[in-house]
Amino acid sequence: MSTPSPSIASVLVVGTGLIGTSVGLALRERGLTVKLADQDAGAVRVACELGAGEEWRPGEGRVDLAVIAVPPQFVAEWLLDLQKTEAARFYTDVASVKALPIAQAVQLGCDMTSYVAGHPLAGRERSGPAAARADLFLGRPWAYCPGPDAAPEAVRAVLSLIELCGGNAVQVDPSGHDEAVALVSHAPHVAAAAVAARLADASDTALGLSGPGVRDVTRVAGGDPDLWTVILSGNARAVANILESVAADLAEAAAALRAVSVEDGTAIGRVTELLRRGNAGQSRIPGKHGGPPRAYAVVQVLVGDRPGELARLFQVAKDAGVNIEDVRLEHAPGLPLGAADLSVQPEAAEVLAEALRAHGWHVP
Repeated sequence: MSTPSPSIASVLVVGTGLIGTSVGLALRERGLTVKLADQDAGAVRVACELGAGEEWRPGEGRVDLAVIAVPPQFVAEWLLDLQKTEAARFYTDVASVKALPIAQAVQLGCDMTSYVAGHPLAGRERSGPAAARADLFLGRPWAYCPGPDAAPEAVRAVLSLIELCGGNAVQVDPSGHDEAVALVSHAPHVAAAAVAARLADASDTALGLSGPGVRDVTRVAGGDPDLWTVILSGNARAVANILESVAADLAEAAAALRAVSVEDGTAIGRVTELLRRGNAGQSRIPGKHGGPPRAYAVVQVLVGDRPGELARLFQVAKDAGVNIEDVRLEHAPGLPLGAADLSVQPEAAEVLAEALRAHGWHVP
């Protein structure tokens, strides 16, 4: 389905956390009128100060679209209350699960013709309005789930929202959505938390030896536990199914390694098989701009921990005509420098390495 030209001019955002405030910031950059509401007056104040919109006063007039940015369990209640006061012509939400709020909305008797459920697949480890960004949704998938009774005008309004925020609209049915996010988001978060929990009582020696591997695996575990408890509760069955499968794989790997530890040399093959399956799964994750995965070459360069160093580094790449596809920084413990891993097209690796060396950079 092609995205139409924007058909909304005014939006009410209910919930001024990370996602809601980011929606407001994105829409304000596009010149829309944005009203903000939240039960937390402090959060509304911060969002307004950031430029995400102005505080909403009930009864001040109907907007084109209301975006309900509250936890899944409360979407339907807000939808019903907003529809009773005719706060907007159309309604959507940004909750991370879809079947629950849709079922609750039907049960409460909400008008399902003006409501189209949605979920932008974007976020950060930080939460709250202060972490919001206008570019949070750029190029990110934004699921939308029009029900059988949804009016075409309501669907167009939600597609306009997605377009204005820079997201990529993906139509999906609610149950399919929930199963998908359980696999690619919710269960991985719990798995990352389980690994990170082992570090709570780790020795200083172990922590001192930590490197990029453990940081990569545990990065999302820094999310707000209270927020994630609400998210997981709303998609409990689907997440449990994935976690049980992961737990079975881990139990099999543990049993195999136990056997290896008592000199059963054949058992390690079971671990190898899991690692190979992991390779195969990781290789299927979409690459840049959502396209097929690409194999990039990595040019590593030592970077001093000083202002302007990365800018100089990128300038050399620009002058050499090399596009940096991705960058990763690893700081050296106890030293004022780190290593920057620059991912580039394979044919550009040597060009970049030579340019960097010519400008005095140390390329191993």
